[in-house]
Amino acid sequence: MKGFIVIDLQNDYLPKGNIPLVNVEESIKQAATILNKVRENEDYFVVHVRHEFEDENAPFLAKNSDGSKIVPIVENKGDEVVITKHHPNSFLETNLHEVLTSKGITDLTIVGAMAQTCVQGTVRAASELGYNVTVVYDAVPARDLEFRGTVVPAKYVALTVFATLEFGYAKLLNTEEYLKHLQN
Repeated sequence: MKGFIVIDLQNDYLPKGNIPLVNVEESIKQAATILNKVRENEDYFVVHVRHEFEDENAPFLAKNSDGSKIVPIVENKGDEVVITKHHPNSFLETNLHEVLTSKGITDLTIVGAMAQTCVQGTVRAASELGYNVTVVYDAVPARDLEFRGTVVPAKYVALTVFATLEFGYAKLLNTEEYLKHLQN
């Protein structure tokens, strides 16, 4: 069995959310396309991960807020597992590893937000735990970052993360490539 993990595709990352991501709607559309195909394949186990800060006054993804809810087109259905996390690494202080190992999962596909934090942290941890990881990069949005007065556009943030992950942690495919892979 293979695992498909949707990370943090939550309302606060949408254009009207508290921390909108660049190209988030297109990324969510790609994630939904893949999720729907994966749901048709009995070899896949779907897990949804959502970030929630424990403080109800957090500036985004606050506990029990509308912003912390999963975007409807990628929300869980049926018996799909939802794991709430409080750190960028989806494995840290959650039962994600136990859930995956209980299903005998060794291969993971990851989509979601944000490239530079939760996706990167989760992919690195998954690889270090021994999983074979694939990231569908056009289903992973990012945001502009600033470092000591220099703004790094989201496109370059994402490209840097993806290059790093591909170098040592995961296989990277776009949606079209992944859907062809899924058919084989």
